[in-house]
Amino acid sequence: MKDKLLEKVKELIENRMQTSYEAMEAAKNSANEEGKSSAGDKYETARAMGQLDREMNGRMYEQARQERLSLDKIDTESLFTKVAFGAIVETTMGNFFVSIGAGIIDLDVKKFMTISPQAPIGQLIMGKTTAETFDFRGKNHKIITIA
Repeated sequence: MKDKLLEKVKELIENRMQTSYEAMEAAKNSANEEGKSSAGDKYETARAMGQLDREMNGRMYEQARQERLSLDKIDTESLFTKVAFGAIVETTMGNFFVSIGAGIIDLDVKKFMTISPQAPIGQLIMGKTTAETFDFRGKNHKIITIA
């Protein structure tokens, strides 16, 4: 199951990378086209806005690339006795995949919330073992299994 879950998360990140790259290229092309058809201050403003868009999308691409590299470090054969990066954790609150924050993944009949170790819930459960409890938003929850 961890193999399938990891592949779905990687697919999401690859899509993010592709979208960011395409947006970065579109911003670059738009700025270049604006330069060919405009003059004066309008030209400079359009080029500056295009450059800002390109830089923002470049940062988003780099962040997704770094997340993809961290996903490559997950060994799907590892067995966990404590919650750690790469673990699937079933709790009374729901199912979590400790990896990167990529939202909810539907896999077979289960839903998994992908969380990073730095996320609030990730910080609460990291290092805990089966049967340990944690408080989140005023409610007590229990770790049922770790895989």
